[in-house]
Amino acid sequence: MELKNIKGVGLQLEKKLNSLSIYTVEDLLENYPYRYNFINIISIKEAENLDKSTVKATVIDNCKVQYIKRNFNRLNFKAISDNTILNVTIFNRAFLKPHLTVGKEIVLIGKYNKLKNTFVASDIKFDICNHQIEPIYHLVEGLTNKNIIKIMNEALNYDEYYEYIPNIYKEKYHFISKKEALYLIHKPNKIEDIKTSTIRLKYEELFNFMFKINYLKKINNKVKGIARNLNHDTILNFTNELPFTLTKDQLTALEQIYKDMTNINRMNRLVLGDVGSGKTIVATYAIYLNYLSNYQSALMAPTEILAEQHYKNLKELLGKFKINVALLTGNMKKREKNDILLSLKNGEIDLLIGTHSLISNDVIFNKLGLVITDEQHRFGVEQRNLLSNKGINPDVLYLSATPIPRTYALTIYGDLDLSIIKTKPKGRMEIITKVKKENEIKDVLYKMLEELKLGHQIYVVSPLIETNGEQDLKSVFDLEEKLNLAFNKKIPISVLHGKLKSDEKDKIMNDFKKGDIKILISTTVIEVGIDVPNSTMIVVYNAERFGLATLHQLRGRVGRNDVQSYCFLITNKEVERLKVLEESNDGFYISEKDFQMRGQGDLFGVKQSGVMSFKIANLKDDYQILLQAKEDSLQYIEKEMYKDNEYYSNLIDEISFIN
Repeated sequence: MELKNIKGVGLQLEKKLNSLSIYTVEDLLENYPYRYNFINIISIKEAENLDKSTVKATVIDNCKVQYIKRNFNRLNFKAISDNTILNVTIFNRAFLKPHLTVGKEIVLIGKYNKLKNTFVASDIKFDICNHQIEPIYHLVEGLTNKNIIKIMNEALNYDEYYEYIPNIYKEKYHFISKKEALYLIHKPNKIEDIKTSTIRLKYEELFNFMFKINYLKKINNKVKGIARNLNHDTILNFTNELPFTLTKDQLTALEQIYKDMTNINRMNRLVLGDVGSGKTIVATYAIYLNYLSNYQSALMAPTEILAEQHYKNLKELLGKFKINVALLTGNMKKREKNDILLSLKNGEIDLLIGTHSLISNDVIFNKLGLVITDEQHRFGVEQRNLLSNKGINPDVLYLSATPIPRTYALTIYGDLDLSIIKTKPKGRMEIITKVKKENEIKDVLYKMLEELKLGHQIYVVSPLIETNGEQDLKSVFDLEEKLNLAFNKKIPISVLHGKLKSDEKDKIMNDFKKGDIKILISTTVIEVGIDVPNSTMIVVYNAERFGLATLHQLRGRVGRNDVQSYCFLITNKEVERLKVLEESNDGFYISEKDFQMRGQGDLFGVKQSGVMSFKIANLKDDYQILLQAKEDSLQYIEKEMYKDNEYYSNLIDEISFIN
């Protein structure tokens, strides 16, 4: 059902709802409150010594508005509550004047002063009940909580609710109906209503998710792939050509990939490793095996900068094996692009590296045998295999530098085989990390000068491109001005951020790699995979604004050689969690701490991930529900109970088709 069919939803309101990813009535109903206000109405006598209280009152005279200065006003009126006449004041609510008519019953929320007989209100409500639970929703500019509640009440009359929980589990756990759960979560009368509806809706979401994961695992185990007839000596041949020694974890991953790629079943593996742990060399071995079998490989990276970096590194590594490597980017000239596409189609290119442009219809492989996806937090089920479909059951290898607790990884990545790389290459020194207050910035500047004199380069990170009005936050341009002042404009400084055009970003990064830029001021666009070994220091401003996992990723931009590197986290807040980064360089330990403190959001990159964008469930808080949903969905699949369920039967057809 469309939003415009809901009473009260016009074109403007529909646009505002769309900006919250609400396009249908179902989306609206699944836009759950993120918290609740518990309003307990008391008598005015009980309110005497309280900092905040909620009382019923009746307006007894016409209210007046006093405009103090621009954008600041005060509204005054008299009201009576339990036979006590109150002088009520509320600031910046002039728009309430037409609603505060004599005789109007209202609810006042604020502070009562008995001696002065005043009530300074922080809010005034017109819906009255003695014990009210008010749902609070995420909003955008121009959309109020009252707007959402009003149209939500209309939407709750919608009758077409699909029950995603199979009857066997609905009966087993005595779950209420979907319709009742939605009503109680949006209009609860007591705390128990919130608990009952929340558990039911969380289980439904997690069961649906785990069903997809477990069914994917089942069919992936049966999908016939490319059984390569290769000698185990390929590992030795490969490692002997490398200019460095692999770690124990890297060698284990190579063994696992060899077994996968010489097995009749298709490889579907995730290499999960800490920043700087050497995942790329593991992927290089897979490309090498694929080449020996006369198949082509594709490597898809999230940014052009990272794609170009892979191209440069892999061209050098694979050149020893006579493997032809090509790069495809969006800013290529048409003729150059057409030449690459023709060579690819003719089978002259062994490895094609690029961004999501690789999934374009005009990219046709001659004989695709391996697909590698780098740094892409898992796509939704519908998107994952677009590149794989360009070949006939090619092997698939995912790389991720987001180290997450193993227990969670085994569950949420249950459809993939897992290789974990924890140990870092020999010769890498631990990065020294320090948390500093802004009034200690001189110490940091002296250290920056020391590194610059040694010929090293520095990253400086800000959470903002431009100042947004919050005085304590520094934008990239604020920092550019301050650092130019600090170093008397004698140090080459440049700014990198997401709003720049691709060619502008590329030029800045290339200049930084060449050493022409000494200090690169950036937003978190440098978080993923950028490799400039001469960079030995990173300074992160407003570090409290980032999760530990993101800060660890940022820190991983330095320490990529055998020289001592440093990370300074600048904050004016007392943030104890930042101390975790001072005490450890272990991404898996840090991710565990981040997960405990913040939950799934920062850890899994929810905004970037279709799979992880749960509407109500949270992996940290609901892990036991997830485990139960996993067990139940496995049983549901193994006993083929889904055959009698129209929704899950159709879902299986969709998964089977795209896989």
